[in-house]
Amino acid sequence: MLPRRILFCADFSDNSVRAREYASVFAAEFGAELFVLHVIDSTLIGYPSLDAGVPVDIKSALDEIQHSVDKALALVSEKCSPKAPYVQTFSRFGVPSFEIVKFAGEKGIEMIVMGTHGRTGFRHLLMGSTAENVVRTANCAVLTVRSSSNSE
Repeated sequence: MLPRRILFCADFSDNSVRAREYASVFAAEFGAELFVLHVIDSTLIGYPSLDAGVPVDIKSALDEIQHSVDKALALVSEKCSPKAPYVQTFSRFGVPSFEIVKFAGEKGIEMIVMGTHGRTGFRHLLMGSTAENVVRTANCAVLTVRSSSNSE
């Protein structure tokens, strides 16, 4: 079964470049739609639940973050477009693993492609793994692509 809808999770790190290449090539080879998603980690901002509203003093900061994300997504889309026949970009605020799996369900994604930082030991214990959480909870195939550099 070839996936017709592929999700590439973009975190804009050097680590995600190889995952982007895989996603673009798969989309081209399978004639699939390519969805590119970046999740702005709300836990890093300090407001894990943005549903209750955003204080006025950080509203402009969030707007600036969103503007930067939109520009970065446009660049990612440009890099995917020569290979992938159909590319759409999206962004969300929230907990990355949760938002990725939720988005995949909403859009009928059949394959998720994402990079993994390859953290081990204490750093993995502290930082957790978005990729690991997505693999455990997604209802579709998940391809994790490790960067060409060694683990952190």
